[in-house]
This record gives sequence, structure tokens and C-alpha cells, in this order.
Amino acid sequence: MVREETTIGAHGFLSDCHTAALTSPEGAITWLCTPRFDGPAFLSGVLDPDVGGEWTMEVQDARPVARSYMNDSLVLETLWRGSDIEVVVRDLLALGRGADGRGLLREGLLVRLVECRSGTTAVRSRLCARPRFGTARASWEAVEGGLREASGPLLSGVPSPTLNTSGDPEFHVELAEGETAVFALDYLGGERRLLPGQGHSLLRETLEAWGAWAARTHYDGVGAAQVRRSALVLRGLLHEESGALIAAPTTSLPEWPQGPRNWDYRYVWHRDAALVVLTFLRLGHEEEAGSYLRYLLGVCGQPVGWVAPVHTVDGRQPPGERTLDHLAGHGGARPVRVGNAAFSQHQLDVYGHVLDAAHCFEAAGGGLERHELRQLDAMVEAVRDLWREPDDGVWEIRSESRHWTNSKVYAWVCLDRAVQLAEATGRADEVPLGEWREEARAVREQVIEHGRDPDTGSFVQSYGSTNVDGALLRIPLLGFLHGRDPRVLRTLERVDAELGHGGWLVHRYDPEETDDGIGTPEGAFLLCSFDLVSALVLAGHHTEASRRFHRLCESAGDLGLLSEAMASDGTQLGNFPQAFTHLALIEAAVNLDGSDDREALHAWARNRSRNRNGPAGWE
Repeated sequence: MVREETTIGAHGFLSDCHTAALTSPEGAITWLCTPRFDGPAFLSGVLDPDVGGEWTMEVQDARPVARSYMNDSLVLETLWRGSDIEVVVRDLLALGRGADGRGLLREGLLVRLVECRSGTTAVRSRLCARPRFGTARASWEAVEGGLREASGPLLSGVPSPTLNTSGDPEFHVELAEGETAVFALDYLGGERRLLPGQGHSLLRETLEAWGAWAARTHYDGVGAAQVRRSALVLRGLLHEESGALIAAPTTSLPEWPQGPRNWDYRYVWHRDAALVVLTFLRLGHEEEAGSYLRYLLGVCGQPVGWVAPVHTVDGRQPPGERTLDHLAGHGGARPVRVGNAAFSQHQLDVYGHVLDAAHCFEAAGGGLERHELRQLDAMVEAVRDLWREPDDGVWEIRSESRHWTNSKVYAWVCLDRAVQLAEATGRADEVPLGEWREEARAVREQVIEHGRDPDTGSFVQSYGSTNVDGALLRIPLLGFLHGRDPRVLRTLERVDAELGHGGWLVHRYDPEETDDGIGTPEGAFLLCSFDLVSALVLAGHHTEASRRFHRLCESAGDLGLLSEAMASDGTQLGNFPQAFTHLALIEAAVNLDGSDDREALHAWARNRSRNRNGPAGWE
């Protein structure tokens, strides 16, 4: 019998920019991978509360009644109350700042700080660790100042933990008003043992580190609170050492209740490239934009031929998919998968994302090196060889390859941005500019001829099909056609009519009409739902776009976190929190704030280029 579990969207998210943890409203930590985002899970109770393990918290005669992030940070504060009791628990993955005051440096510590504000109570906290995704029971031994698990992690605190009769560590402490306790897990297996007073120091340093980063976020327009929270989530998903942005910190959270669409998202998908760079640049975080782009160029290789759509945070091929059949899955959704098979797919859109990201970075003053420009030139030449071939598409369909309209549009983006980048960097005589322009024109003509339904006038999912796709909403946002072009307007109407739900949600496609190789239901895609907001702004429907935006933001719950997908009743589905959802939220907010007929993030980069160098020719 499956035990009732916390819904996906009710979790809290902690990060130290190397790994992440999820917390339940009941005060349990139910997810932690070590030593980095895609490492083996030390706690995976979110996938199976009985087998996966969790770190619980109990306050005698009190219950959790409210929670929030402290200031602009990823430090989660939970308030517990009873009739005469008030206790605050602060959970954090500890951080410090670099020598220059910038950067977010991990301490390798998961910390739980418990403070009694009124009354007297007893606190019990139990760590039921189940290493390697629950395939092993933890083995603890007493060491000076704490307990060490056989795989390396060290548990300490004030007071020190003890082992219960089941062999699991527990903390027991009685607290009166003004007293605190602190529990900490050194997940790197070092020698960090917490001493009295160190808990508050770690809290203060972590808040200062997050606060210093957030202070550099420059945005006060539409949805400012949601944008700032989304920026913090994205920073929490950005690997500090490599600059890579993972899609999500979890695996196998289902895209439909008890369904099989359960994938490992703890890797870096290059389909997010342009939005990642544009978002960080627009919000004032040039270092993150630059580090991500250079990670991206590093994994693309030289010379450039086929570019894989996904890598690990250190630029390697993700491990192959395998199932963990001993885990029941979140809410009974099986199989539970680790690893990802998408690496072997050919996704033509990746090339366009990379060139769009590089062009925006350069336009905003990034300063690409000559060897990086030559590498991008090679990528353009690869697209010239590949764009007429079918591919696997942005949605990683597990059936036959085809000529996806979205893929062809991104082939045009690759060529279009390459032309503009060569002109902006004074290299018009160094590259076959005329050939690139002609190739871009050929792609555009083919898309307009073969990527539309002659009966309805709208764009379609793939050549020869009649159904629409949420990815088509990117057409005006990329500048392929004007937002008020009749072909774009008809596409928006059909996407809303055929893939929309409730006047605010949008599915990415119809699984049966698409023949995606799986064929089961899935939730509405939040990326596409926010993309429709942006497209509606460009179409001149600002009021409707604003209504949809605020309805979507309301679905994020008390912590402002969003997953990949959503059921019609607002239940979040899929891996959590999801980078591209928060990226699309920011893009939609900036478009609403600009209320123009051109996509606002690209327009901002273009205007920066003009202010620096005069006209950029980006229209």
C-alpha cells in the first residue's frame, strides 16, 4: 500500500550551488544527493517514503503552521506553534563568499537550526539515511563529536546525536525560551563538527552570501517578487564550479500521477541556453551568463559536428538510463529512472540556442574570444549540413525522427544570429556571410511553405502534420515573424484552442496525435503556458497576457517554486523546481513590463549593443 506523500509543489528547495535538498511542509528533508546534484541519493524519500529515507523533525505539542524563505535567500524558515509554544526551524545548505566578496562557496554542510521563541518543549530529529537511492541501509559508527556513516558523511550537532534501537541517528533536546539546538550533516565526508555558536555563524554567513548575490539583481517591473525568487532558484541550480545550469535537482517526479513519464533531469540541457544567458544578463548577473556560455562552448567541442543536447555539470555524457525497481516512485509512479538517454539524440534546435546565446552575450558586451567565434562559425557550418535532415526534436520524442517545424525555425535562428554576430564583431570578410544569408533565406522559405497547414493558415508541429505544438509559440519570440503576423495569430489561436486548458494552462502537444513513443497522458507544460503569455504580449493582447501570468504565478504556492508541469486543478507535476519554467516566467514578466511588439529580452540586448556601438542591425 502506497503511503500518502507530500505533493511535488509543496516541497521547499535548498541549494549550495553544488547539490540540493527538498523539504516537506511537515519538516522532513526527503531528498539529498551527494556530493553533487547528479550524485547518488543519500535521502530519496520523495520517491519512496518507506525505502528512500528522510530526516524528520518533531516538536512536542506543536505543529508547523507557516514557512518562508528568509529575505532573498534559499534559507527556509518553518514556524511551529502549540498552545504555549513557538519554535522556529531554519534549514540551509551552508554557503560562504569568495575572497572578492562574490561567488557562492559551499561549506558541504546541511544544517538544521532550531530556536525556541516561547514556552518549553522537547525536540526530536531522526536521520533515516538510505544511501545509494535506498539500496543500502546506513551504517553509522561513533566518532569524536558525532557519528560517521560508512559512505563518508559525518553527523554532528549541539547536542550530539545518538543511535536509536533501529540503528538510525537521533537528536533529542529540551528547549526553553531563547535556547537553540543545531544539527548538521557534513555530506562531503570531512571533519566538520559543529560546536556551540557555530550554527548561528553558518546561518549569518549563508544569508550574507545569498543577500550579496541577490543585491545585484536589477529588476523592479511586472512580477518583481516572482522574478527575484525565480532568479534565486536559477542561481541555486547553477553549478558554481563549472557554470552549468541543471534542468532540475530531482529525478523521476512524475509528469502525470502514477504514470511512466518519469525522467532524470539532474543534467544540463542546451535548449535552455539563450534564455539562461539573456536572463542572467538582463538581471545584472554578467558573471553567471559568461560562465554558463563558456561551459556551453566547452562541451560543444572543436571542430563542431554533431552537438549532443545534454551533458553533466562537468561536461561529460550522462550515464545511460536504468530503473530502480526497489523504489515505489512518487505517488506510485514507476519506473524510477536514473541516467538519461537523450545524449544520443540529434536535436537540431540546439545549434540555434547556442548561437542565439552567443549573439546576445556579445551584443550585451560579453566580449567573445577569437577562438570562441571560430568555434561558433564551425557550428554554423554544421547546421548548413544538417538542417535538411529530420531530427528528434526539442521534446525528445521516443519514436521516429521527423522534420519538426520548431527545429527548422531554430536552424534559421542559428544562421540569422551567425550573420549578425559576424557583422557585430567585424568579421564579415572572414566568414561566408553571403552563403549564410542565402541559407537562412532558404530555411525560412521552407518553414513557411512546409511548416504550415494550408487549410487553417497556422504553423504545425512537423512537416506534413496538421496538429499544433506548444514549441510553435517561440516563433514570434525569436523574431522569425512579427507577433501580429496573421500566421502567428492563427497559430496562437489554435494552440490555445487545442492544447490550452482553463484559460491559463497549455500542453506542449497531444501525445496521441504526436505519436511520441509513450502515448500516456501528461500535465500541461508550464514552459509553454508562460510562452503563450509572452506571445500574447507581442500579439497586442496585453490584458489577456497579464491575466494568465498572474494566474500562473498564483499556482507557485507559498514558496514561489514551480515544477515542469501542472494538472488542471493546479497540482504541480514533474521534476522540481524546473529551470526552464522559471526562465519562461522571467521572460513573460519582462515582456509584460515592456508591452512592446518585440521580445523584450532580445530587445534589451539589442539596445545595449546600440548604446555601445551604434546600430546593431538586429531587427
